[in-house]
Amino acid sequence: MFVKMGQILANRSELLPQAYCDELRHLRTDVEPVPFSVVRDCLEAEYGKPVERVFALLEERPLGSASLAQVHRARLVTGEDVAVKVQRPGAQQVMAQDIDIMRSIARHAARFMKGGQFIDLKDVVEELWQSFREETNFLMEARNLAEFHAFHREVPNISCPQPHIEYCTEHVVVMDYIDGISIDAPDRLAAAGFDMRRIGSEIVEDYATQVLDDGFFHADPHAGNIICHGDVIYFIDLGMVGRISSHDRAILKDIIFAVGEGNTPKLKDALMRFAVSRGDVSELDHTTFLSDLDFIVADFASTDLKDLDIGAFLTSLVTLARKNNVELPSVVTMFARGMVTLEGLLAEHMPEVNMVDIISAHVRRESAGVGHLKETAESVARQSRRALTGSLEAAEHLGLASRMLTRGQLKINTQVLGSEQVLKNIGGIVDRLSMAIVIAGLFIGSSVVYYAKIEPVIFGIPVIGFLGYASALALALGLGREIWRNSRGS
Repeated sequence: MFVKMGQILANRSELLPQAYCDELRHLRTDVEPVPFSVVRDCLEAEYGKPVERVFALLEERPLGSASLAQVHRARLVTGEDVAVKVQRPGAQQVMAQDIDIMRSIARHAARFMKGGQFIDLKDVVEELWQSFREETNFLMEARNLAEFHAFHREVPNISCPQPHIEYCTEHVVVMDYIDGISIDAPDRLAAAGFDMRRIGSEIVEDYATQVLDDGFFHADPHAGNIICHGDVIYFIDLGMVGRISSHDRAILKDIIFAVGEGNTPKLKDALMRFAVSRGDVSELDHTTFLSDLDFIVADFASTDLKDLDIGAFLTSLVTLARKNNVELPSVVTMFARGMVTLEGLLAEHMPEVNMVDIISAHVRRESAGVGHLKETAESVARQSRRALTGSLEAAEHLGLASRMLTRGQLKINTQVLGSEQVLKNIGGIVDRLSMAIVIAGLFIGSSVVYYAKIEPVIFGIPVIGFLGYASALALALGLGREIWRNSRGS
Protein backbone atom coordinates (compact mmCIF):
# COMPACT_ATOMS: atom_id res chain seq x y z
CA MET A 1 0.00 0.00 0.00
CA PHE A 2 2.83 2.40 0.82
CA VAL A 3 4.46 1.58 -2.52
CA LYS A 4 1.19 2.37 -4.30
CA MET A 5 0.90 5.68 -2.46
CA GLY A 6 4.46 6.50 -3.45
CA GLN A 7 3.66 5.79 -7.10
CA ILE A 8 0.70 8.18 -6.93
CA LEU A 9 2.70 10.92 -5.19
CA ALA A 10 5.46 10.63 -7.81
CA ASN A 11 3.20 12.60 -10.16
CA ARG A 12 2.20 15.28 -7.63
CA SER A 13 5.06 17.78 -7.80
CA GLU A 14 2.67 20.44 -6.47
CA LEU A 15 2.56 18.50 -3.20
CA LEU A 16 6.16 17.31 -2.91
CA PRO A 17 9.54 18.77 -3.92
CA GLN A 18 10.67 17.63 -7.36
CA ALA A 19 13.62 15.70 -5.92
CA TYR A 20 11.20 13.59 -3.86
CA CYS A 21 9.01 12.94 -6.92
CA ASP A 22 12.06 11.86 -8.92
CA GLU A 23 13.02 9.38 -6.20
CA LEU A 24 9.49 8.02 -5.83
CA ARG A 25 9.35 7.27 -9.57
CA HIS A 26 11.70 4.36 -8.95
CA LEU A 27 8.76 2.63 -7.24
CA ARG A 28 7.12 2.14 -10.64
CA THR A 29 9.60 -0.40 -11.98
CA ASP A 30 12.52 -0.59 -9.53
CA VAL A 31 10.96 -2.33 -6.54
CA GLU A 32 13.14 -5.19 -5.27
CA PRO A 33 12.28 -8.17 -7.51
CA VAL A 34 11.02 -11.57 -6.48
CA PRO A 35 13.65 -14.34 -6.89
CA PHE A 36 13.44 -16.11 -10.26
CA SER A 37 12.88 -19.47 -8.57
CA VAL A 38 9.70 -18.10 -7.01
CA VAL A 39 8.56 -16.82 -10.42
CA ARG A 40 9.07 -20.29 -11.92
CA ASP A 41 7.12 -21.89 -9.08
CA CYS A 42 4.25 -19.43 -9.60
CA LEU A 43 4.11 -20.11 -13.33
CA GLU A 44 4.17 -23.88 -12.89
CA ALA A 45 1.42 -23.64 -10.25
CA GLU A 46 -0.73 -21.55 -12.60
CA TYR A 47 -0.24 -23.77 -15.67
CA GLY A 48 0.00 -27.10 -13.88
CA LYS A 49 3.02 -28.17 -15.95
CA PRO A 50 6.73 -27.37 -16.31
CA VAL A 51 7.61 -23.90 -17.57
CA GLU A 52 9.55 -25.39 -20.50
CA ARG A 53 6.33 -26.78 -21.99
CA VAL A 54 4.95 -23.25 -22.27
CA PHE A 55 8.01 -21.06 -22.86
CA ALA A 56 10.95 -21.92 -25.10
CA LEU A 57 12.86 -19.10 -23.37
CA LEU A 58 12.24 -17.25 -20.10
CA GLU A 59 14.78 -14.63 -19.08
CA GLU A 60 15.75 -14.64 -15.43
CA ARG A 61 16.37 -10.91 -15.17
CA PRO A 62 13.06 -9.02 -14.96
CA LEU A 63 12.28 -6.14 -17.32
CA GLY A 64 10.69 -4.34 -14.39
CA SER A 65 9.45 -5.00 -10.88
CA ALA A 66 6.63 -3.05 -9.23
CA SER A 67 4.48 -3.33 -6.12
CA LEU A 68 2.06 -5.97 -7.42
CA ALA A 69 3.96 -7.82 -10.13
CA GLN A 70 7.12 -8.11 -12.17
CA VAL A 71 7.63 -8.63 -15.89
CA HIS A 72 9.97 -11.05 -17.67
CA ARG A 73 10.76 -11.34 -21.35
CA ALA A 74 10.03 -14.76 -22.85
CA ARG A 75 9.42 -16.70 -26.05
CA LEU A 76 6.49 -19.07 -26.39
CA VAL A 77 7.00 -22.58 -27.66
CA THR A 78 5.06 -21.41 -30.71
CA GLY A 79 7.76 -18.80 -31.41
CA GLU A 80 6.18 -15.47 -30.41
CA ASP A 81 8.21 -12.96 -28.36
CA VAL A 82 6.14 -12.08 -25.28
CA ALA A 83 6.27 -10.25 -21.97
CA VAL A 84 5.12 -12.30 -18.99
CA LYS A 85 3.65 -10.36 -16.07
CA VAL A 86 3.60 -12.44 -12.88
CA GLN A 87 1.79 -11.34 -9.73
CA ARG A 88 3.85 -11.31 -6.54
CA PRO A 89 2.94 -14.25 -4.29
CA GLY A 90 0.60 -13.19 -1.51
CA ALA A 91 0.08 -9.69 -2.95
CA GLN A 92 -3.70 -9.91 -2.60
CA GLN A 93 -3.51 -11.14 0.99
CA VAL A 94 -1.06 -8.42 2.05
CA MET A 95 -3.20 -5.80 0.32
CA ALA A 96 -6.32 -7.08 2.09
CA GLN A 97 -4.53 -6.72 5.43
CA ASP A 98 -3.43 -3.17 4.52
CA ILE A 99 -6.99 -2.25 3.55
CA ASP A 100 -8.36 -3.67 6.82
CA ILE A 101 -5.90 -1.48 8.75
CA MET A 102 -6.93 1.56 6.69
CA ARG A 103 -10.62 0.78 7.26
CA SER A 104 -9.96 0.72 11.01
CA ILE A 105 -8.09 4.04 10.84
CA ALA A 106 -10.86 5.62 8.74
CA ARG A 107 -13.53 4.36 11.15
CA HIS A 108 -11.79 5.91 14.16
CA ALA A 109 -10.86 9.11 12.30
CA ALA A 110 -14.49 9.60 11.25
CA ARG A 111 -15.39 10.28 14.91
CA PHE A 112 -13.19 13.38 14.94
CA MET A 113 -14.12 14.74 11.51
CA LYS A 114 -16.93 17.20 10.99
CA GLY A 115 -19.98 16.16 9.02
CA GLY A 116 -19.14 18.66 6.29
CA GLN A 117 -15.68 17.21 5.67
CA PHE A 118 -15.18 17.24 1.92
CA ILE A 119 -13.36 13.89 1.87
CA ASP A 120 -15.14 10.78 3.07
CA LEU A 121 -12.25 8.58 4.23
CA LYS A 122 -14.38 5.45 4.23
CA ASP A 123 -15.38 6.03 0.61
CA VAL A 124 -11.75 6.64 -0.35
CA VAL A 125 -10.63 3.37 1.26
CA GLU A 126 -13.42 1.38 -0.38
CA GLU A 127 -12.61 2.96 -3.75
CA LEU A 128 -8.95 1.97 -3.30
CA TRP A 129 -9.98 -1.57 -2.44
CA GLN A 130 -12.25 -1.83 -5.48
CA SER A 131 -9.59 -0.52 -7.86
CA PHE A 132 -6.90 -2.82 -6.40
CA ARG A 133 -9.18 -5.85 -6.64
CA GLU A 134 -9.56 -5.11 -10.33
CA GLU A 135 -5.84 -4.44 -10.70
CA THR A 136 -4.87 -7.79 -9.14
CA ASN A 137 -7.24 -9.81 -11.34
CA PHE A 138 -4.97 -10.29 -14.34
CA LEU A 139 -7.72 -11.94 -16.39
CA MET A 140 -9.50 -8.61 -16.26
CA GLU A 141 -6.32 -6.84 -17.37
CA ALA A 142 -6.02 -9.26 -20.30
CA ARG A 143 -9.58 -8.45 -21.35
CA ASN A 144 -8.84 -4.73 -20.98
CA LEU A 145 -5.83 -5.11 -23.29
CA ALA A 146 -7.93 -6.93 -25.89
CA GLU A 147 -10.66 -4.28 -25.70
CA PHE A 148 -8.21 -1.37 -25.89
CA HIS A 149 -6.49 -3.00 -28.88
CA ALA A 150 -9.86 -3.44 -30.62
CA PHE A 151 -10.81 0.23 -30.08
CA HIS A 152 -7.48 1.29 -31.64
CA ARG A 153 -7.43 -1.14 -34.55
CA GLU A 154 -8.06 1.71 -37.00
CA VAL A 155 -5.81 4.22 -35.17
CA PRO A 156 -2.40 4.25 -36.88
CA ASN A 157 -0.21 5.71 -34.11
CA ILE A 158 -1.76 4.44 -30.84
CA SER A 159 -2.03 0.86 -29.62
CA CYS A 160 -1.26 -1.53 -26.76
CA PRO A 161 0.37 -4.97 -26.48
CA GLN A 162 -2.00 -7.68 -27.67
CA PRO A 163 -2.68 -10.35 -25.03
CA HIS A 164 -2.36 -14.09 -25.59
CA ILE A 165 -5.59 -14.98 -23.80
CA GLU A 166 -4.95 -18.74 -23.81
CA TYR A 167 -1.90 -18.22 -21.56
CA CYS A 168 -3.48 -15.65 -19.21
CA THR A 169 -4.71 -16.54 -15.73
CA GLU A 170 -5.84 -14.63 -12.65
CA HIS A 171 -2.19 -14.14 -11.64
CA VAL A 172 -0.35 -14.16 -15.01
CA VAL A 173 -0.68 -12.01 -18.13
CA VAL A 174 1.13 -12.95 -21.34
CA MET A 175 1.23 -10.24 -24.01
CA ASP A 176 3.25 -9.20 -27.03
CA TYR A 177 6.72 -7.95 -26.18
CA ILE A 178 7.24 -4.35 -27.33
CA ASP A 179 10.88 -3.26 -27.36
CA GLY A 180 10.01 0.39 -26.82
CA ILE A 181 11.38 3.44 -25.03
CA SER A 182 9.49 4.77 -22.03
CA ILE A 183 8.25 8.36 -21.91
CA ASP A 184 10.22 8.45 -18.66
CA ALA A 185 13.40 8.58 -20.79
CA PRO A 186 13.04 11.76 -22.90
CA ASP A 187 16.76 11.87 -23.70
CA ARG A 188 16.65 8.38 -25.24
CA LEU A 189 13.53 9.32 -27.20
CA ALA A 190 15.18 12.46 -28.53
CA ALA A 191 18.32 10.51 -29.46
CA ALA A 192 16.15 7.98 -31.32
CA GLY A 193 14.60 10.80 -33.36
CA PHE A 194 11.20 11.05 -31.67
CA ASP A 195 9.38 14.40 -31.68
CA MET A 196 8.24 14.94 -28.08
CA ARG A 197 5.71 17.58 -29.08
CA ARG A 198 4.08 15.20 -31.58
CA ILE A 199 4.04 12.39 -29.01
CA GLY A 200 2.41 14.64 -26.40
CA SER A 201 -0.23 15.94 -28.83
CA GLU A 202 -1.15 12.44 -29.99
CA ILE A 203 -1.37 11.13 -26.42
CA VAL A 204 -3.74 13.95 -25.38
CA GLU A 205 -5.84 13.65 -28.55
CA ASP A 206 -6.21 9.91 -28.08
CA TYR A 207 -6.97 10.30 -24.37
CA ALA A 208 -9.79 12.69 -25.26
CA THR A 209 -11.08 10.05 -27.70
CA GLN A 210 -10.85 7.35 -25.03
CA VAL A 211 -12.83 9.37 -22.50
CA LEU A 212 -15.32 11.35 -24.60
CA ASP A 213 -15.89 9.07 -27.60
CA ASP A 214 -15.11 5.45 -26.66
CA GLY A 215 -16.05 5.69 -22.99
CA PHE A 216 -13.16 3.33 -22.17
CA PHE A 217 -9.95 4.92 -20.92
CA HIS A 218 -6.62 4.16 -19.25
CA ALA A 219 -7.02 5.27 -15.63
CA ASP A 220 -3.31 5.52 -14.79
CA PRO A 221 -1.52 7.20 -17.74
CA HIS A 222 1.76 8.01 -15.99
CA ALA A 223 5.03 8.08 -17.94
CA GLY A 224 6.00 4.54 -16.94
CA ASN A 225 2.85 3.20 -18.61
CA ILE A 226 3.52 4.73 -22.04
CA ILE A 227 6.27 3.56 -24.41
CA CYS A 228 7.20 4.37 -28.01
CA HIS A 229 8.32 1.95 -30.70
CA GLY A 230 8.64 2.88 -34.34
CA ASP A 231 5.87 5.36 -35.10
CA VAL A 232 3.47 3.88 -32.56
CA ILE A 233 2.74 4.98 -28.99
CA TYR A 234 1.81 2.05 -26.75
CA PHE A 235 -0.26 2.25 -23.57
CA ILE A 236 0.72 -0.59 -21.24
CA ASP A 237 -0.48 -1.88 -17.84
CA LEU A 238 -4.25 -1.65 -18.27
CA GLY A 239 -5.02 -3.04 -14.84
CA MET A 240 -6.94 0.15 -14.01
CA VAL A 241 -9.40 1.40 -16.63
CA GLY A 242 -12.49 3.60 -16.51
CA ARG A 243 -15.77 3.18 -18.35
CA ILE A 244 -18.13 6.09 -19.03
CA SER A 245 -21.62 5.72 -20.47
CA SER A 246 -22.78 7.83 -23.43
CA HIS A 247 -25.06 9.74 -21.03
CA ASP A 248 -22.14 10.67 -18.75
CA ARG A 249 -19.88 11.52 -21.71
CA ALA A 250 -22.46 14.04 -22.90
CA ILE A 251 -22.49 15.63 -19.43
CA LEU A 252 -18.68 15.86 -19.39
CA LYS A 253 -18.80 17.78 -22.66
CA ASP A 254 -21.46 20.11 -21.21
CA ILE A 255 -19.18 20.79 -18.24
CA ILE A 256 -16.30 21.69 -20.54
CA PHE A 257 -18.49 24.06 -22.57
CA ALA A 258 -20.10 25.57 -19.45
CA VAL A 259 -16.72 26.52 -17.99
CA GLY A 260 -15.53 27.83 -21.35
CA GLU A 261 -18.65 30.01 -21.63
CA GLY A 262 -18.56 31.09 -17.99
CA ASN A 263 -22.12 29.75 -17.63
CA THR A 264 -22.60 28.89 -13.94
CA PRO A 265 -26.26 27.71 -14.16
CA LYS A 266 -25.34 25.37 -17.03
CA LEU A 267 -22.40 24.01 -14.99
CA LYS A 268 -24.68 23.44 -11.98
CA ASP A 269 -27.30 21.67 -14.13
CA ALA A 270 -24.62 19.39 -15.60
CA LEU A 271 -23.29 18.48 -12.15
CA MET A 272 -26.80 17.82 -10.86
CA ARG A 273 -27.40 15.47 -13.80
CA PHE A 274 -24.14 13.75 -12.91
CA ALA A 275 -24.78 13.68 -9.19
CA VAL A 276 -25.56 10.78 -6.96
CA SER A 277 -26.58 12.61 -3.80
CA ARG A 278 -25.78 11.04 -0.46
CA GLY A 279 -28.93 12.60 0.95
CA ASP A 280 -32.19 14.03 -0.35
CA VAL A 281 -31.52 16.18 -3.43
CA SER A 282 -34.38 18.45 -2.39
CA GLU A 283 -32.35 19.45 0.68
CA LEU A 284 -29.51 20.80 -1.44
CA ASP A 285 -28.94 24.52 -0.86
CA HIS A 286 -29.07 25.57 -4.53
CA THR A 287 -28.21 29.19 -3.75
CA THR A 288 -25.01 28.26 -1.92
CA PHE A 289 -24.13 25.70 -4.60
CA LEU A 290 -24.48 28.31 -7.35
CA SER A 291 -22.48 30.84 -5.32
CA ASP A 292 -19.64 28.34 -4.86
CA LEU A 293 -19.66 27.48 -8.56
CA ASP A 294 -19.43 31.20 -9.37
CA PHE A 295 -16.03 31.25 -7.64
CA ILE A 296 -14.78 28.33 -9.74
CA VAL A 297 -16.01 29.89 -12.97
CA ALA A 298 -14.48 33.24 -11.99
CA ASP A 299 -11.15 31.54 -11.25
CA PHE A 300 -10.92 29.34 -14.33
CA ALA A 301 -13.17 30.70 -17.08
CA SER A 302 -11.20 33.95 -17.30
CA THR A 303 -7.90 32.08 -17.64
CA ASP A 304 -6.31 31.60 -21.04
CA LEU A 305 -6.45 27.98 -22.17
CA LYS A 306 -2.67 27.78 -22.27
CA ASP A 307 -2.53 28.77 -18.58
CA LEU A 308 -5.47 26.70 -17.32
CA ASP A 309 -4.53 24.10 -14.71
CA ILE A 310 -7.07 21.42 -15.60
CA GLY A 311 -5.95 19.24 -12.70
CA ALA A 312 -6.65 22.02 -10.21
CA PHE A 313 -9.98 22.72 -11.93
CA LEU A 314 -11.19 19.12 -11.75
CA THR A 315 -9.99 18.76 -8.15
CA SER A 316 -11.82 21.97 -7.17
CA LEU A 317 -14.98 20.75 -8.89
CA VAL A 318 -14.97 17.37 -7.12
CA THR A 319 -14.16 19.03 -3.77
CA LEU A 320 -16.97 21.56 -4.21
CA ALA A 321 -19.49 18.87 -5.10
CA ARG A 322 -18.60 16.90 -1.96
CA LYS A 323 -18.76 20.04 0.16
CA ASN A 324 -22.36 20.53 -0.99
CA ASN A 325 -23.17 16.89 -0.22
CA VAL A 326 -23.30 15.96 -3.91
CA GLU A 327 -21.42 12.72 -4.57
CA LEU A 328 -20.20 12.37 -8.15
CA PRO A 329 -19.87 8.91 -9.71
CA SER A 330 -16.55 7.22 -8.93
CA VAL A 331 -15.65 7.18 -12.63
CA VAL A 332 -15.55 11.00 -12.55
CA THR A 333 -12.96 11.04 -9.77
CA MET A 334 -11.05 8.33 -11.66
CA PHE A 335 -11.12 10.52 -14.78
CA ALA A 336 -10.00 13.52 -12.72
CA ARG A 337 -7.04 11.57 -11.33
CA GLY A 338 -6.15 10.41 -14.83
CA MET A 339 -6.19 13.98 -16.13
CA VAL A 340 -4.03 15.18 -13.22
CA THR A 341 -1.55 12.38 -13.93
CA LEU A 342 -1.49 13.17 -17.65
CA GLU A 343 -1.05 16.86 -16.95
CA GLY A 344 1.92 16.10 -14.70
CA LEU A 345 3.46 13.97 -17.47
CA LEU A 346 3.09 16.78 -20.01
CA ALA A 347 4.36 19.46 -17.62
CA GLU A 348 7.55 17.47 -17.01
CA HIS A 349 8.38 16.08 -20.44
CA MET A 350 6.34 18.10 -22.99
CA PRO A 351 5.59 21.52 -21.45
CA GLU A 352 4.85 23.09 -24.83
CA VAL A 353 1.85 20.78 -25.39
CA ASN A 354 -1.45 22.49 -24.45
CA MET A 355 -3.71 19.76 -23.12
CA VAL A 356 -6.82 21.92 -22.60
CA ASP A 357 -6.55 23.44 -26.08
CA ILE A 358 -6.35 19.98 -27.70
CA ILE A 359 -9.29 18.62 -25.68
CA SER A 360 -11.45 21.70 -26.37
CA ALA A 361 -10.69 21.46 -30.10
CA HIS A 362 -11.55 17.74 -29.99
CA VAL A 363 -14.92 18.46 -28.36
CA ARG A 364 -15.74 21.21 -30.86
CA ARG A 365 -14.73 19.01 -33.80
CA GLU A 366 -16.67 16.04 -32.51
CA SER A 367 -19.71 18.21 -31.76
CA ALA A 368 -19.84 19.32 -35.39
CA GLY A 369 -19.66 15.75 -36.74
CA VAL A 370 -22.37 13.44 -38.02
CA GLY A 371 -22.12 11.19 -34.99
CA HIS A 372 -22.89 14.10 -32.67
CA LEU A 373 -25.87 15.13 -34.80
CA LYS A 374 -27.20 11.59 -34.56
CA GLU A 375 -26.72 11.57 -30.78
CA THR A 376 -28.41 14.97 -30.54
CA ALA A 377 -31.38 13.78 -32.62
CA GLU A 378 -31.76 10.70 -30.42
CA SER A 379 -31.49 12.86 -27.28
CA VAL A 380 -34.13 15.28 -28.60
CA ALA A 381 -36.41 12.36 -29.41
CA ARG A 382 -36.02 10.93 -25.89
CA GLN A 383 -36.59 14.34 -24.29
CA SER A 384 -39.62 15.00 -26.50
CA ARG A 385 -41.12 11.68 -25.48
CA ARG A 386 -40.51 12.44 -21.80
CA ALA A 387 -41.96 15.95 -22.25
CA LEU A 388 -45.11 14.59 -23.95
CA THR A 389 -45.58 11.98 -21.23
CA GLY A 390 -45.01 14.63 -18.56
CA SER A 391 -47.53 16.98 -20.20
CA LEU A 392 -50.21 14.27 -20.26
CA GLU A 393 -49.52 13.41 -16.63
CA ALA A 394 -49.61 17.11 -15.68
CA ALA A 395 -52.99 17.51 -17.41
CA GLU A 396 -54.32 14.48 -15.54
CA HIS A 397 -53.04 15.81 -12.19
CA LEU A 398 -54.48 19.27 -12.95
CA GLY A 399 -57.89 17.76 -13.57
CA LEU A 400 -57.70 15.84 -10.28
CA ALA A 401 -56.61 18.99 -8.42
CA SER A 402 -59.54 20.93 -9.92
CA ARG A 403 -62.04 18.32 -8.77
CA MET A 404 -60.54 18.27 -5.26
CA LEU A 405 -60.59 22.08 -5.12
CA THR A 406 -64.30 22.25 -5.99
CA ARG A 407 -65.03 19.69 -3.25
CA GLY A 408 -62.94 21.49 -0.63
CA GLN A 409 -60.50 18.56 -0.41
CA LEU A 410 -57.36 20.33 -1.66
CA LYS A 411 -54.60 20.97 0.86
CA ILE A 412 -51.42 22.91 0.10
CA ASN A 413 -48.12 22.34 1.89
CA THR A 414 -45.50 25.05 1.51
CA GLN A 415 -41.78 24.90 2.23
CA VAL A 416 -39.43 27.85 2.60
CA LEU A 417 -36.08 27.10 0.96
CA GLY A 418 -33.04 28.93 2.20
CA SER A 419 -30.16 28.83 4.55
CA GLU A 420 -30.78 26.84 7.73
CA GLN A 421 -28.90 29.49 9.69
CA VAL A 422 -31.26 32.23 8.49
CA LEU A 423 -34.31 30.18 9.47
CA LYS A 424 -32.70 29.43 12.84
CA ASN A 425 -32.10 33.15 13.46
CA ILE A 426 -35.73 33.95 12.59
CA GLY A 427 -36.88 31.24 15.01
CA GLY A 428 -34.71 32.76 17.75
CA ILE A 429 -36.23 36.20 17.18
CA VAL A 430 -39.75 34.79 17.42
CA ASP A 431 -38.85 32.91 20.63
CA ARG A 432 -37.47 36.09 22.26
CA LEU A 433 -40.54 38.10 21.26
CA SER A 434 -42.78 35.41 22.75
CA MET A 435 -40.77 35.41 25.96
CA ALA A 436 -40.94 39.22 26.17
CA ILE A 437 -44.74 39.04 25.90
CA VAL A 438 -44.86 36.42 28.66
CA ILE A 439 -42.64 38.59 30.92
CA ALA A 440 -44.78 41.67 30.29
CA GLY A 441 -47.89 39.64 31.09
CA LEU A 442 -46.38 38.44 34.36
CA PHE A 443 -45.46 41.99 35.41
CA ILE A 444 -48.95 43.31 34.59
CA GLY A 445 -50.71 40.35 36.21
CA SER A 446 -48.53 40.57 39.34
CA SER A 447 -49.25 44.29 39.62
CA VAL A 448 -53.01 43.65 39.50
CA VAL A 449 -52.68 40.95 42.20
CA TYR A 450 -50.49 43.25 44.35
CA TYR A 451 -52.80 46.25 44.35
CA ALA A 452 -55.89 44.06 44.76
CA LYS A 453 -54.29 42.50 47.90
CA ILE A 454 -55.35 39.02 46.83
CA GLU A 455 -54.71 36.52 49.60
CA PRO A 456 -52.63 34.91 50.92
CA VAL A 457 -50.79 37.99 52.19
CA ILE A 458 -47.57 37.87 54.25
CA PHE A 459 -46.14 41.03 55.81
CA GLY A 460 -48.59 43.00 53.69
CA ILE A 461 -47.34 41.51 50.42
CA PRO A 462 -49.58 39.19 48.34
CA VAL A 463 -47.65 35.92 47.86
CA ILE A 464 -48.95 35.30 44.32
CA GLY A 465 -47.98 38.84 43.25
CA PHE A 466 -44.50 38.43 44.77
CA LEU A 467 -43.94 35.10 42.98
CA GLY A 468 -45.14 36.65 39.73
CA TYR A 469 -42.67 39.57 40.07
CA ALA A 470 -39.81 37.19 40.95
CA SER A 471 -40.57 34.93 37.97
CA ALA A 472 -40.83 37.89 35.59
CA LEU A 473 -37.51 39.30 36.90
CA ALA A 474 -35.74 35.95 36.49
CA LEU A 475 -37.06 35.52 32.96
CA ALA A 476 -36.16 39.09 32.05
CA LEU A 477 -32.59 38.63 33.29
CA GLY A 478 -32.29 35.38 31.33
CA LEU A 479 -33.64 37.01 28.17
CA GLY A 480 -31.27 39.96 28.58
CA ARG A 481 -28.32 37.60 29.04
CA GLU A 482 -29.29 35.67 25.87
CA ILE A 483 -29.61 38.88 23.84
CA TRP A 484 -26.22 40.07 25.11
CA ARG A 485 -24.55 36.74 24.20
CA ASN A 486 -26.02 36.82 20.69
CA SER A 487 -24.86 40.40 20.18
CA ARG A 488 -21.32 39.31 21.15
CA GLY A 489 -21.48 36.42 18.65
CA SER A 490 -20.83 33.73 21.29
